[in-house]
Amino acid sequence: MRPTSEAELCEAIRDAGGPLRVRGGGTRDIGLPVAGEVLETGGLSGIVDYEPGALTLVVRAGTPMAEIEPVLAAEGQALSFEPMDHRALLGTDGAPTIGGVVAGNVSGPRRVSHAGACRDSLLGVRFVDGRGRVIRNGGRVMKNVTGYDLTKLMAGARGSLGVLTEVSLKVLPRPEAAATVVLSGLDDARAVAAMSAALGSPFEVSGAAHDAEARLTRLRVEGLAGSVAYRARRLAELLSPFGQAELIEEAATVAGTWTAIRDVTDFAGRDGDVWRLALRPSRAAALAARAEPRAARYDWGGGLVWLLMDPGTDLRARTGSFDGHATLVRASQATRAALAVFPPQPASVAALTAGLKATFDPRGILNPGEMI
Repeated sequence: MRPTSEAELCEAIRDAGGPLRVRGGGTRDIGLPVAGEVLETGGLSGIVDYEPGALTLVVRAGTPMAEIEPVLAAEGQALSFEPMDHRALLGTDGAPTIGGVVAGNVSGPRRVSHAGACRDSLLGVRFVDGRGRVIRNGGRVMKNVTGYDLTKLMAGARGSLGVLTEVSLKVLPRPEAAATVVLSGLDDARAVAAMSAALGSPFEVSGAAHDAEARLTRLRVEGLAGSVAYRARRLAELLSPFGQAELIEEAATVAGTWTAIRDVTDFAGRDGDVWRLALRPSRAAALAARAEPRAARYDWGGGLVWLLMDPGTDLRARTGSFDGHATLVRASQATRAALAVFPPQPASVAALTAGLKATFDPRGILNPGEMI
């Protein structure tokens, strides 16, 4: 099914006789395989309202990112949370949509800065719940405190509570310039310490990542050209106790490096399962060592760790419990069926989750089993 209007979507959900597999661009095959009729959102496409002066964008959920980004770029603006493109890592094709980005709360390296995650830029949503009802929450400005914050609830729900039809987002000016400060030869623990020092500095670091295989630690500075040049030099001086820093300022090189970090392209095409860990940076190096991965990549200053593991490895059993969570992002269908893709929830949280599912999707037809 591929409805072309919100009314058609409501009718399709109301008339559904069984499970529905909600799909945007089909690029993020994460979670348990969902058995059901495919419900595509690509027919709900187009920019509804864009006000560059107000820094707001209203767009239908099925709109490809490839259509949104040039429109914003023409006004010198962008989505500040630089959403990851999963196609290389997962070996998928298709076109990522804004609805898929919001449904997955997909956020890139700038998450570690003031830009925050996708949900932090989300102003409002329209969606159709499991009864076929249209629900609207939030608005088109940041100050909106009426009612329940369903907007944030939908970010990361992966279509299990409702099918997004329209999203309102805050946009920000695109950085005029960017530079990368590179440290070489650090082990994981020293790299995390260096990233923490950089993020705690006054130089407004907007990216902090470490490649454990190559032993390369990268820090990004963005903004006005003169400010970037000054802050990058001062950051390199600050990090001198960790070794001699290299400064890279060539625009294409900096952009390509951080796109690769964002999309974890180093793991693309390499055999093995891919796990995504969110945890306290201070615990990242020790946990990665316990996991004994084939390869490790750190982002968000160590708060996000990507691990390439032997196929079928139960990472949670190997590492034991920790203050954070692990998600199985890439694996065979058999492994995803055998292991919990998303982190198990405490009983209290599971009860709340079940209650939300019963409220918004009482028949349990929207992406059943993928998350809930």
